[in-house]
Amino acid sequence: MPAITLTPAERKEQRGLAHHLDPVVMIGAEGLTPAIVKETDAALKAHGLIKVRMFSDDRANREATLAQLADTLNAAPVQHIGKLLVLWRPLPPKAKVEKEDRMPGPRTVKIVSFSKSGTHRPTVKKVKVFGNERVAAGGQIKRAKVRTTSVKKKAQQG
Repeated sequence: MPAITLTPAERKEQRGLAHHLDPVVMIGAEGLTPAIVKETDAALKAHGLIKVRMFSDDRANREATLAQLADTLNAAPVQHIGKLLVLWRPLPPKAKVEKEDRMPGPRTVKIVSFSKSGTHRPTVKKVKVFGNERVAAGGQIKRAKVRTTSVKKKAQQG
């Protein structure tokens, strides 16, 4: 897979976004191994824009590694400065979950009522509260009321 090519303006923008990032992948003395490629691919899927630190002193080796990573992972080489390599790949779109299938379930709420004398422990009661209910200030469970609208608004909508 060929590497993504960026225009100079896009590259400049990506460099600015990568400035504050810390290196996510470290490449040691063994160089580019399949495990490094796999980890870099996972980081690109999660973040999109990553920094890679390479501990090699050979500049030509670092440039070759950057080009090889960009080609194998279908990413854009953004920057090579010192021992840091910056790669970018657009994030894959996330699958959306249908809202119709999922409804919020009841939630469990702790109601704490303190004793009138300071020497006794407070009583804790766990209660299930459904979507149309709320816990009032006194620990009572109240149902949500239908909001009343004026006669004029009903006439305009209707």
